[in-house]
Amino acid sequence: MQKIKKAVFPVAGLGTRFLPATKASPKEMLNVVDKPLIQYAVEEAVAAGITEMIFVTGRTKRAIEDHFDKAYELESELAAKHKHKLLELVQSIIPKTVTCAYVRQPEALGLGHAVLCAQPLVGDEPFAIILADDLIDSDKAVMRQMVELFDDSHSAIIGVETVPQSETGSYGIVVASEDRPAHWPITQIVEKPKPAEAPSNLAVVGRYIMTPRIFHHLLNVKPGAGGEIQLTDAIAALLKEEQVLAWPFDGVRYDCGNKIGYLKATLAFARKHPEVGDEFAEYLRSFCEQNYPA
Repeated sequence: MQKIKKAVFPVAGLGTRFLPATKASPKEMLNVVDKPLIQYAVEEAVAAGITEMIFVTGRTKRAIEDHFDKAYELESELAAKHKHKLLELVQSIIPKTVTCAYVRQPEALGLGHAVLCAQPLVGDEPFAIILADDLIDSDKAVMRQMVELFDDSHSAIIGVETVPQSETGSYGIVVASEDRPAHWPITQIVEKPKPAEAPSNLAVVGRYIMTPRIFHHLLNVKPGAGGEIQLTDAIAALLKEEQVLAWPFDGVRYDCGNKIGYLKATLAFARKHPEVGDEFAEYLRSFCEQNYPA
């Protein structure tokens, strides 16, 4: 079985929940302390041993390409001013062994369509999908956890976590056999069911490993919720042919696709930042004492 070498990052969304900040800048370039969301996602892929990053982009997404490209003028300026630590920081955004490729999603036709746009670059290989909106804080990168499971199971895998029943309408929801700790075979998957109709409260998060067979189903699936080509519907079809596993990952997920989740992530990552963490924690204590006295 082939190793997971490629990761697809669907980054063509408009980010309307963060307007006006995202009017001219991609939501994936929103910073959590001092790194954009997309860099956290790429670093997670690198930690999993993935070396080929495939970005499915759209209009106004040029900043993502620039971020991972060589910045000649900036590097020259930093070198001339002997700012060697900053120069090293800029040059080490991604390892030299990692390559980046970009493909356009011409229309916003859904996550499934975005993944399908990457088919020419993925080819006939298993691959990862990482949604930068889902920022996950974990001791071991979640995608590394999943790649290790894939090396053992040779099956497609979906990252999952339990959510309140009232929130099932915001997620893909799976039913899985939980009899084996690391191998939860999925028996059903549905896209954004109403709480009263949800078959479980085990929600899909933005981490996937797919076999290339998923492209066949993405080509043939009919538009689903919202008139879009849903990855969930293609996975439901894949279930009839292959085993797909649910992975209840170790880590804390922050939904940076909405303002509250983004603010929570900023607070959590600022608190543990090696440069500003202690000072920020002291500020938080002072702020809470002044504004929320016991």
